[in-house]
Amino acid sequence: MTAVTTARYETRTGGSRQLAGTGALLRLALRRDRVMLPVWVFIVAGLVLAMPGSLEQSYGTAAERADAMRSMNANSSMRALYSPVFGDSIGALSAWRIGVYAAILAAVMSLIIVIRHTRDEEETGRQEMISAAMVGRRAPLTAALLAALVANAAAGLLIAGGLAGQGSGGALALGLGVAGTGMLFATMAAIVAQLTESARLAKGLTSGVLGAAYVLKAAGDAGTEGGKSVLTWISPLGWVQNLRAFAGERWWVLLLIGGAILAQGALAYDLAGRRDVGMSFLPTRPGPAKGKLATAGALAWRLQRGSVLGWTLGFLAAGAVFGGMAEGAADIVGDNRNTRDIIQRMGGQSGLTDAFLSTMVGMLGMIAALYVVASVLRLHGEETSQRAEPVLANAVGRLRWAAGHLVIAFGGALLLMLVGGLGLAVGYGKDLGPILGACLVQVAAIWAIGGLAVLLTGIHPRAAGAAWAVAGVCLAIGWIGPALDLPQAAMNLSPYGHLPKLPGGGMEWAPVVVLLTIAAALVAAGLTGLRRRDMIS
Repeated sequence: MTAVTTARYETRTGGSRQLAGTGALLRLALRRDRVMLPVWVFIVAGLVLAMPGSLEQSYGTAAERADAMRSMNANSSMRALYSPVFGDSIGALSAWRIGVYAAILAAVMSLIIVIRHTRDEEETGRQEMISAAMVGRRAPLTAALLAALVANAAAGLLIAGGLAGQGSGGALALGLGVAGTGMLFATMAAIVAQLTESARLAKGLTSGVLGAAYVLKAAGDAGTEGGKSVLTWISPLGWVQNLRAFAGERWWVLLLIGGAILAQGALAYDLAGRRDVGMSFLPTRPGPAKGKLATAGALAWRLQRGSVLGWTLGFLAAGAVFGGMAEGAADIVGDNRNTRDIIQRMGGQSGLTDAFLSTMVGMLGMIAALYVVASVLRLHGEETSQRAEPVLANAVGRLRWAAGHLVIAFGGALLLMLVGGLGLAVGYGKDLGPILGACLVQVAAIWAIGGLAVLLTGIHPRAAGAAWAVAGVCLAIGWIGPALDLPQAAMNLSPYGHLPKLPGGGMEWAPVVVLLTIAAALVAAGLTGLRRRDMIS
């Protein structure tokens, strides 16, 4: 029965048939994500709820907050990086500092959930078996969107409840803005999942739209104060900041978010009813009749080259932006002693400019850990999708197959830090050598986290996703820990806490060598496990 015939049949027999089995599929999705969803919700809400305490330490008086608001709004780089500041209360500064980034995390969480339970299920063949039972055509999509709604609602409620002390109206606006952005990208991912045949491509395209939204918002904010730029209003992330939580809320902006969610959801449902399971509206282009990839490494590069290129361009741009802000670091901080102390805890006790550069280098290093985890886990994805079996059925051993992906993962992390360092030096206008050296030091911690991902993939592949949690915890410790003045013991839980603060500080080789040794040992143990265990079928 074709998709059109089935759609007409379901229309005649009642729309309820199209949603048959939704409840069971939702329970299955929540059960499968019983670890991932709480972790994501905790990260999204926790980052927001930790911000008021940090800001109270940095800007304890109304005068300090007003001065910070003026200096931030006067700096185009800071407006591009964070957004304009619309109020000088602790709540308004919290929304300024973390609101857009919390919305980005909610968007990433949502697109992962929706694609995981739609296109990924079809790509692995599980959806075809499920659809053989009493399951409606649109039930899988509905269950996926409901799972995303549960996660976003939980994050939004935690944010609204946790910030209610700063002002109930602002807390509700920020919670709804973050949750609404998550659902907006959930419905966008639902559309892309109908258009593409590959879960990887669906995630990449939706992530690309998210990245473009951030670039549009940043460009608009940098060029015009007050969030009035057309570019800012084109971006969904610009809608979150223009809600103006804790600064005279614009509740009507929620109508834009809600309208976009409904329009995208309607389009996704329409597309879902017009195609067969496993098919797409943009089919994959067939390859050449005669293959040109002679090695497993060449195949790995073909699969990951787009990701490497995207990350590389992103690091170059981010480095240039951060470098351009370094010269004005003193102006950004002003006379606020607490903010100066936070930057120095993150970047070392050298001069403020060097401490700022060291902080930016550390941020690039922590973000690069996300790349290395994603690239290593590509091994797990190839295995679970059974694409690895045809490769290993030839004269290709497991170690050689894995080595192709690992070279790209670890070598790509090194490339990212070099490119990021180059961007920093270009933006700053000097000190190329010291900045590149500081970036290279970060590679030891990045590779240690990548080694853990290899270990989990090789020994216990079903727990490989825990590497994301480790990278996220390290990012949270490095980002929020200095602002909360966490004890050194807590900071040392992250491998980045052991690295020397460069540029400006003294070089310490011992922690770098230890981390590289740990990384090598983890990779060796992971490859040994991969060689000995059964492949997932």
